[in-house]
Amino acid sequence: MRLVDGPSFSFAAPGRILFGAGRAAELPGITRGLGARPLVLTGSDPARHADLISQVGAVAVVRVAGEPSVGQIRDAVAAARACGADVVVGLGGGAVLDAAKAVAVLVASGTDPLDHLEVVGRGVPLPEAALPWVAVPTTAGTGSEMTQNAVLTSPDHGLKVSLRGPSMLARVALVDPLLTVGCPPGVTASSGLDALTQCLEAFVTPFANPLTDGFCREGLARAGRSLRRAFVDGSDVAARTDLAMCAALSGLALANAKLGAVHGFAGVLGGLLGAPHGAVCAALLPATTRVNVRALGERAPGHPALERYAEAAGLVTGEARVESLVTWLDETNRLLGVPGLSAAGLTDDRVTQVCAQARTASSMKGNPIELTPAELAEIVAGAFDGSERATPSEIGRASCRERVFSSV
Repeated sequence: MRLVDGPSFSFAAPGRILFGAGRAAELPGITRGLGARPLVLTGSDPARHADLISQVGAVAVVRVAGEPSVGQIRDAVAAARACGADVVVGLGGGAVLDAAKAVAVLVASGTDPLDHLEVVGRGVPLPEAALPWVAVPTTAGTGSEMTQNAVLTSPDHGLKVSLRGPSMLARVALVDPLLTVGCPPGVTASSGLDALTQCLEAFVTPFANPLTDGFCREGLARAGRSLRRAFVDGSDVAARTDLAMCAALSGLALANAKLGAVHGFAGVLGGLLGAPHGAVCAALLPATTRVNVRALGERAPGHPALERYAEAAGLVTGEARVESLVTWLDETNRLLGVPGLSAAGLTDDRVTQVCAQARTASSMKGNPIELTPAELAEIVAGAFDGSERATPSEIGRASCRERVFSSV
């Protein structure tokens, strides 16, 4: 019998996804249903969510300052074992959520991060058993609440590397857009552009599938109509909801497709410079999109990714032309004052090293076309310098244009 050609893919997601304004109130009951001794991992300012942490009845609170390192994870695992934690809550941004999933699996396994880390460790598959953990994002960016990998920094190697496996999926992903209302404008910009990047890269990768396509389309449209609005007015709940949804959808997409050159660079730069992931992705996105589109046009003019870029342009800007997408990305970075890579600590003498490492990064395998060393260097050059933030009135006028588009 002849088999019919068609899609073939697998799909992984958290056990349950709860989304909506005000749903953080359900966290204490969810946690009690999973364990009696919750460990809470949160950001550098636990007081920001003190009431919620208190309601959960945490036996210990671990602060995750910056992106988690191998050493920080070891310390957090030791704290979890010392207090007898039987459930883990990650309440914070993507770094906090990555730390929470790593702690949940390593406490249960009794192993060390280096036993399982890719590249710098032994790469032993993670065990199936893990403590149940609940993901509660307080930024709208990485989509880490939906993924089965945790990115850790290894200062000894100057790299960012991953722990990866199905046991890292959250038992519950609880996404409450109201928790993002307090995000400063700079965090809103970098995290929102990170989510947009993930939707775009997962949409144009050759590894996309019908499910991830739907997530990406919805996420791109929501980011296009609401990113600038949320930056201008952090209390705009509708805009915050759009970005929280975009981030969640981007996490589901990247976990089941692949990313591309932006994330290939971001992993290298994060490990080398210790730069925040979202800020690096935001700086790289316009230049990477421009170079990718040109490379496709010159070397693969019939490539389906070009149609995908045009469709993405329509979803984000209302005009299905690739040039419109690149223009919108450039304008958004300028309006939001996104810093360049030089502000993250990149210097001219390290560009060659960065390009060489990025070319072999795992995320590069998902890029729609293989980029040459010269094209990689062009991306870095295009992302090197940032721009002055626009005036509030100028950003406001741009946001009004988005409102008109979203109502059409």
